[in-house]
Order: sequence, then C-alpha cells, then structure tokens
Amino acid sequence: MTKCNTTVYMSVRVAVVTGSNDGIGLAIVRALCSQFEGDVYLTARNVGRGQKAVESLISEGLKPKFLQLDINDLNSITAAAAFFKESYGGVDVLVNNAAIAFKGKASQTIHVSVQRRTSLTQLCVSGRVVNVSSFAALYTLRQCSPALQQRFRSTDITEDELVGLMQQFVDETKTNKHQQAGWPQTAYGVSKIGLTTLSMILARRLSKERPNDGILLNSCCPGWVRTNMAGPKAPKSPEEGADTPVYLALLPPGATEPHGKFISARKVREW
Repeated sequence: MTKCNTTVYMSVRVAVVTGSNDGIGLAIVRALCSQFEGDVYLTARNVGRGQKAVESLISEGLKPKFLQLDINDLNSITAAAAFFKESYGGVDVLVNNAAIAFKGKASQTIHVSVQRRTSLTQLCVSGRVVNVSSFAALYTLRQCSPALQQRFRSTDITEDELVGLMQQFVDETKTNKHQQAGWPQTAYGVSKIGLTTLSMILARRLSKERPNDGILLNSCCPGWVRTNMAGPKAPKSPEEGADTPVYLALLPPGATEPHGKFISARKVREW
C-alpha cells in the first residue's frame, strides 16, 4: 500500500519507465503491463510519439498510462515527481531507460545528468530502481589505468568525485592527452562507466539513509538490441533486451539482493 499524503492511502502501485515510446523502453512497458500489479506509465519527451506508443499497446489489449517526461529538463522531472507524489505517494518501480542528451558544455551536462538521475531515484518510495546501462561500461573500465579502475570500483567514491573524474576525461580529451592520463578511447564507454558507478553510489546511499524502505537499485545491460540506435544487425529483439530490466523491476517483495550491482542476462557481473 502506497501512502498518498498524510490522510489518504492508496492501494494502487505504480511503475514508471522513462524514454519508453519505442525500442527497449516500449518492450519494458509492454512486459510490465502484463506482469506488474498496478498502473504502468509510459513516458516520453515527445507527447505525440508517447501517445502513439500508448495507443499501440492499448490495441494489444494492454492498459498503459502516459505522462510527458523529459529527463533533460529539471522542471519536467520536478513536475513528474509532484504528480506521482500527489497521485500515488511516490513510485514503486522506476526504470531509467532514457539517455541523457549531451548538449552545451559536456562538464555541465555530466554534472546535471548526475543530479537528474539522483532526482529521479528520489521518486521511489519503496520497490525497485533499474538504470539501463551497457556492457560497454565493463569493457571500458578494464581499459582504464589501474588508478582509475580503483576509484571507479571504490566503495567510498562520491557523486562529487565521480563528476570530477568525468570532468577530467572531458578536459584531457580537449588536448588529446586522455590516453596518456589513463583513459580509453571511447566517450560512450566512459559515459556508461559514469552511469554504472553512479548507480552503485546511489544504492549505497539508499542503504545508509533509507535502510527500512526495501529499495533495490541496480544497473544492467540489456544486450545488443535491434533499435534505432544500435541498428538492424543486433542479435536481440527489444523484447529479449527487456528481459533483464524487467526481471530487476519485478524482484519479489522481501528480496534483499541484488542491490548496487551491475547485471547482465539476469546475472551479477563483477565490476
């Protein structure tokens, strides 16, 4: 049962999937509509595309709901947070599938993206948080210098330190000295290191600050999936790519693990 405000209680649970008007996100919504007991929200930056995706699922006999949400816009996140708090008391399942767009100064965007992922996580009052990352994070981590690997794997790394490391990568690439400083030759991979490390930082914070709320937060790799971004040659369908995110979103009540882990094919991968 989810608390809506100080006097009203609602028994309806709610799951939210960001960036879910197509691809893996849409497949996650489709699966949750069939398996999750409660309301499932498909969210998208573009209202028209989001509503079209909802209509397609309704035509399949499913009952998703729609909310406009642009995770690149802090005002949009704030509005969504207010809506779910007022309507449901918060969010029971949150799947962060939408990517952060890198516009303007990369250092500013990295810092804001950390804040926004953190803000989204605060929506979850009890339940599950899933950050969709990539195996590129693990491959890229192994290409970093031993010193960088040690920091990204450290259990005492903070959000501020993480932002500082991302800033360091940006600065070093501007002068083409990033490889000399121990960084690999892939901005995409480094961004996924950032997302996966952030997930672990947030999980540790939840364990410390909200130990009795039963929240499990993990990052995961859906695999190489046929989407507009990955192209038509990828071996997995969106439905197959949705399997691990949905598995983590539906971890049973009372489960204590996995938490703060990186998951692929439903298995914990050593970070």
